[in-house]
Amino acid sequence: MENAAAVLSEESRVLAGVLLLSLVTVETGGLHLLRIVRGRSAVTPFQEKFARAGHAHAAVLLVLALVCQVLADNTAQTGVLDWFSRSGVAVSALLMPGGFFLSSMGAGRTEPNRLIVMVFAGALLLALSLVSLGVGLLVA
Repeated sequence: MENAAAVLSEESRVLAGVLLLSLVTVETGGLHLLRIVRGRSAVTPFQEKFARAGHAHAAVLLVLALVCQVLADNTAQTGVLDWFSRSGVAVSALLMPGGFFLSSMGAGRTEPNRLIVMVFAGALLLALSLVSLGVGLLVA
């Protein structure tokens, strides 16, 4: 059995480091969510749902973005396709949760404001990035 060492590209190593540090902010956001569910932060039921959705999307997408680093290193993509495959999910991890949080901010809010468009933009970017990476892996 051959003993192959897994080595990240420089791009993947740097982005993975940033993503891991970003997960600490998600952990901090969890403290805010804990205040909400314990009734220590006055929010509407709508705001609580969006806080939960934003927190969950942030964590899952950051972990997925970490996985994408290793996978992107195994494609032959360059240029825009490489950017989508390597960084698109990470940017989605900013857009989608940001949309949940920012569109529900404000005392007594019961429906999202116009910043909900960030959720949809993030979802589109996520889909494009996953298709790019999936195709890149299949043709490598």
